[in-house]
Amino acid sequence: MTSPNPLLETWNTSFGLAPFDRISDDDFAPALDTALAAHAAEIAAIAQNPETPDFANTIEALEAAGRQLDQVLGVFFTVAGADSNPAREAMQRDFSPKLSAHSSAIASNKALFARIDAVWNSRDSLDLTDEQARVLMLTHRGFVRSGAALEGAEDTRLQEIKARLALLGTQFTQNLLADERSWFMELTEADLEGLPDFVVDAARAAGAEKGVDGPVVTLSRSLITPFLQSSPRRDLRERAHRAWVSRGANGGETDNRDIAAEILKLRQERATLLGYANFAEYKLETEMAKTPQAVRDLLMSVWAPAKAQAEADSAILQDMMRADGINDDLAPWDWHYYSAKRRAAEHDLDEAALKPYFQLDRMIEASFACAHRLFGLEFKPLDVPLYHPDCRAWEVTRNGAHVAVFIGDYFARGSKRSGAWCSAMRSQAKFPQAQAPVVINVCNFAKSDPALLSYDDARTLFHEFGHALHQMLSDVTYESVSGTSVARDFVELPSQLYEHWLEVPEVLGEYATHARTGEAMPKELLDKVLGAATYDMGFQTVEYVASALVDLAFHDEGVPEDPMAKQAEVLARIGMPEAIVMRHATPHFAHVFAGDGYSSGYYSYMWSEVMDADAFEAFEDAGGPFDPERAAALEEHILSTGGSADAAELYVAFRGRLPGVEALLKGRGLAA
Repeated sequence: MTSPNPLLETWNTSFGLAPFDRISDDDFAPALDTALAAHAAEIAAIAQNPETPDFANTIEALEAAGRQLDQVLGVFFTVAGADSNPAREAMQRDFSPKLSAHSSAIASNKALFARIDAVWNSRDSLDLTDEQARVLMLTHRGFVRSGAALEGAEDTRLQEIKARLALLGTQFTQNLLADERSWFMELTEADLEGLPDFVVDAARAAGAEKGVDGPVVTLSRSLITPFLQSSPRRDLRERAHRAWVSRGANGGETDNRDIAAEILKLRQERATLLGYANFAEYKLETEMAKTPQAVRDLLMSVWAPAKAQAEADSAILQDMMRADGINDDLAPWDWHYYSAKRRAAEHDLDEAALKPYFQLDRMIEASFACAHRLFGLEFKPLDVPLYHPDCRAWEVTRNGAHVAVFIGDYFARGSKRSGAWCSAMRSQAKFPQAQAPVVINVCNFAKSDPALLSYDDARTLFHEFGHALHQMLSDVTYESVSGTSVARDFVELPSQLYEHWLEVPEVLGEYATHARTGEAMPKELLDKVLGAATYDMGFQTVEYVASALVDLAFHDEGVPEDPMAKQAEVLARIGMPEAIVMRHATPHFAHVFAGDGYSSGYYSYMWSEVMDADAFEAFEDAGGPFDPERAAALEEHILSTGGSADAAELYVAFRGRLPGVEALLKGRGLAA
């Protein structure tokens, strides 16, 4: 007799959590095959239903289908992204075309689409709720945009394109992870001179993780950034920076440049098959921005003041470097170092002195405390099996009632892809039965004892927890519009808005306590931190907007034969400062090439920031950052509603109007 596969069981565990202590890599492939077959059978039953199509037997039936598949993939993609290994990477490559073929088969099921189309055409007589009408519209639009209305050779070609894109996205991600995992720079004891203790400790911990007898610098952002900020050795900074910006462009099997070129060609062909002039027009149709020109207008309205500020800052840093006796032009590997020295001088802020006040545990407490004051949430630690020893879990309740399970996976490791993200292993829904969400925040903070964060790390923690609140406070009927299932240029609003609470003086005053003494951050230091909140914003805005403009150009200015040449063309056109590089150059631009998520959509962080700056002003204009009426309105109109209504309508319901760019420029310190 064979043992039952835990991935296919109904989980009679605490809160229905995945039984990670019973799941092995050997379970994934057979579970996926079984779940795919079960879902295919459910889809066939819906498509072949002899009854007249209606909302219940077609749209709701689709919503109810695929639960077993969701369960399997919820676990697999969690561990594949946060704790990968060769077996899981091989499975990703194997699963990607299978999943693409499965979704393509559903999208191209003519009998199924005929039923959806029939319900759509009879929608005015169905007496649907607002949410049901929204789900019907999104379902119908999604099928049309997936090619359900195509026939013959065009239909076949679209399915081939989608399968190939899925495989290329997986390869892009794994190549990037391989480059990040394989590179490290060993440091001698002499090389540690000038580095603050927290960087030395992180480098030693990274060396131990790499199996090296001594400290190393890796390509983890939480290590390489403070190294670039603090190392007086220009040669080592250059070596580390060149490794950082060349990820995915080192030649050989892990080079992503040809993959990026093929992805762009296939996306354009896909858009053409579906009747769009280019991929950007196809992609932006469903977003708040709607058109490529609207995106370009926003980005260029911010580019000019940001570039002017960055160039003024560059001149100051250049003078500082020459004062150190280096008669050379300011280079990208110099910016972090001299900018950190300038910040220390102008704001009397020293990262080494500041960092002990940003303990990971205290920042987690701060994010929880703000959620309690704003939304009444409580967090209780859970002792449950998780996928890695670094993970922690909490039960989230309100007025004693269960709301969600929240999992935090905070430390960098070689098995985890870079960056930070939020995902739901299970999303909130009321149909076909009530289910509470299981939400995960994944970060890449340097591991130390105690774990200390930079101020940027702390902002990242709050940012991802904002996404988590969007998932946890969701209160909709259908899972397809639950939580973060919203327009891409709206999804960053809750996360970027939540960052503002880190900057509230009373929050830092209570939770920014020294790791050794336990004392609160002195008011003088607190004032300096808040006073420096917009420091170097010209640099940060330039590196971001340049990336967003390159992404847009890739998808609405014709398919480039050589994406690297197109990247250079765009940067030259906008006058990119020589001492600043794109935040994400093409070969490691995972937002754009690891999948379609942010393709033509990297701008969305700034689109959302226009709203988050304006939304936080609403709190400040009312009773302050914890104003209960504004908090209730934020939950009612944005955090609880998911994608159950149009994003612009939701924002207007919260704020009374749509925002302009003024609050963003003011918040970034770029206003004239």
